[in-house]
Amino acid sequence: MALNSNREAMIRQLILVLLTAFMLYPLIWLFASSLKEGSQVFVSAHSIYPKGWHFENYINGWKGFGGITFTTFFTNTFIVVLASTIGSVVSSTFIAYGFTRIKFAWRNVWFVCMLLTMMLPFEVIMIPQYIMFNWFGWINTYWPLILPTFFGVPFFVFLIMQFIRTIPYEMDEAARIDGCNRFSIFYRIIVPLVVPAMMTSAIFSFYWRWDDFMGPLIYLSKPSKYTLALALKMFSDPESVTDWGNLFAMSVLSLLPVIIIFFSFQKYIVEGISTSGLKG
Repeated sequence: MALNSNREAMIRQLILVLLTAFMLYPLIWLFASSLKEGSQVFVSAHSIYPKGWHFENYINGWKGFGGITFTTFFTNTFIVVLASTIGSVVSSTFIAYGFTRIKFAWRNVWFVCMLLTMMLPFEVIMIPQYIMFNWFGWINTYWPLILPTFFGVPFFVFLIMQFIRTIPYEMDEAARIDGCNRFSIFYRIIVPLVVPAMMTSAIFSFYWRWDDFMGPLIYLSKPSKYTLALALKMFSDPESVTDWGNLFAMSVLSLLPVIIIFFSFQKYIVEGISTSGLKG
């Protein structure tokens, strides 16, 4: 019996190792290709091990193009990502608190309307938004990428609402007896208890904004304002020879913040999604 149990455990572990290798292979191939000579990337694409270690790909790639280095592109990306992440988390928490703790006219109707916006493809609102931001004079600025997040993100609102609903109303009533108003209850009682949901929202927002390509492509036209997604695309030139070594080297560096964020805050993802708030 014990032998069969050990055999099943070994089989499960073997399957997990194979699946892990299968999932990590693209990243391993990307890193190995970043150390190859650009002209040899696809010639020896079947081989992971580089024939020559070309670390200069990282130095040459960091120089960028048009006199603009990747220091500028990373800085631009961090500005957009951090500002939009703060805006989306803070505003979504306020909205979630209003939907769950404040009674107002047509609350359920407005909640349904908010959920319906989650079903709209970006292509439906892309042109109206561009016309509106162009009328504001915000084209070629970061405002179209940042400002909308300060009005809440429906998915984050829904996620935080589910977490707030696990917090007993008795805590609000006790806080009112102690003289707290709605805002005091919000930042003294609610916010400390929904930190896991807020962190989960922040992590998702960071991922989505870091990988966003369509937004910067629509609103940004000056290379000095490009984010990483656009800068990496500029390395690929279909009309000339693309330096794949430099492109893959910068792609590897662009993954580092995402990987660091994931391994640093992965526990919050589980806690936030499970909505394991305080049970009453």
